[in-house]
Amino acid sequence: MGKLYLVPTPIGNLGDITYRAVTVLQEVDAILAEDTRTSGKLLKHLEVSTPMQSYHMHNEHQRTKGLVERMQDGANFALISDAGTPAISDPGFLMVRACIEAGVEVECLPGATALIPALVNSGLPNDRFIFEGFLPVKKGRQTRLLALQEEARTMVFYESPHKLLKTLKQFCEYFGEDRAISVSRELSKLHEETVRGSLAEVLQHFENKPPKGELVLVLAGKA
Repeated sequence: MGKLYLVPTPIGNLGDITYRAVTVLQEVDAILAEDTRTSGKLLKHLEVSTPMQSYHMHNEHQRTKGLVERMQDGANFALISDAGTPAISDPGFLMVRACIEAGVEVECLPGATALIPALVNSGLPNDRFIFEGFLPVKKGRQTRLLALQEEARTMVFYESPHKLLKTLKQFCEYFGEDRAISVSRELSKLHEETVRGSLAEVLQHFENKPPKGELVLVLAGKA
């Protein structure tokens, strides 16, 4: 029986890869990558020559069964996403569930993820929090925001730069302009930035300075 390793990859700074992650990537039979072009650059930097196979949201339903069967026959695979920890707003959940059901051992290595640095850096309470990931684009978005209006814990969201202003305006509408928020972008990269303040203040900041890079939004819970 083989094994599935979930291997976190850097979210920006390549120095954030762990020694153990590199060892696993070198020793497995194949690496399942969300985007082989993006991961190919990282593996070249790490001098890892292990063959890659594509495994992403558009083919995971078709490929999972066959890959699990190969692991049952003894193959060891590493699953990586473009950045961060697999299965956190990235492909991985289907594979993990299928492996568990098939009796294949699963091991997730500790490593880079965007939500924890953003949460800790926000200055908002982090003893209790919820991770919402990306909000629904259309269907279900209003329902999700309504459900969160009474949430007392700190909330963590992912957002893309071209949707940030829309999301901040909706947060003002549903949570009130005075609610505290922290927005982190380009975490671990050269131009890392965290903007903190009320929703109204942070919205005004990004209206004057359009955001670039991936974003993590940390919103205070209801007082």
